[in-house]
Amino acid sequence: MKRNLVAAFAYLLAGLSVGVFYREFTKWNSFSGKTVLAASHPHLIALGMLLFLALYFALKEETILKSWKYKTFFIVYNIGLPGTVVMMVVRGILQVKAITLPSGIDAMIQGIAGLFHITMAIGLIFLFLALFERQKSLQKAA
Repeated sequence: MKRNLVAAFAYLLAGLSVGVFYREFTKWNSFSGKTVLAASHPHLIALGMLLFLALYFALKEETILKSWKYKTFFIVYNIGLPGTVVMMVVRGILQVKAITLPSGIDAMIQGIAGLFHITMAIGLIFLFLALFERQKSLQKAA
């Protein structure tokens, strides 16, 4: 239970920090175009803070928190989301600085970002498996 609250707070701090970085970095570099950096802040707030805050309130004092499926979700998702955002920040910095990469390196960045997105999706699948398991046990008890 406390782990969800701590995760929500950590994602809040990370989201706010990335938002400030985005604003200041683009201002310092006199950049006014579109960049992936703009999306990194809401990713951390919505997919990090809001998700774990909702789970904190929804699953308070629940046995689901001890489920191996939920624990797997927590670990896998918390690898996928930060990794995704790091790759977004890398891509955004390259966009702001107008750095053109060789196609191999560009593809590598896209591939790593894709792997982190897949990791997040796997984590979310484990969350839903844990929730379905919880629902099944609630129906048996009723």
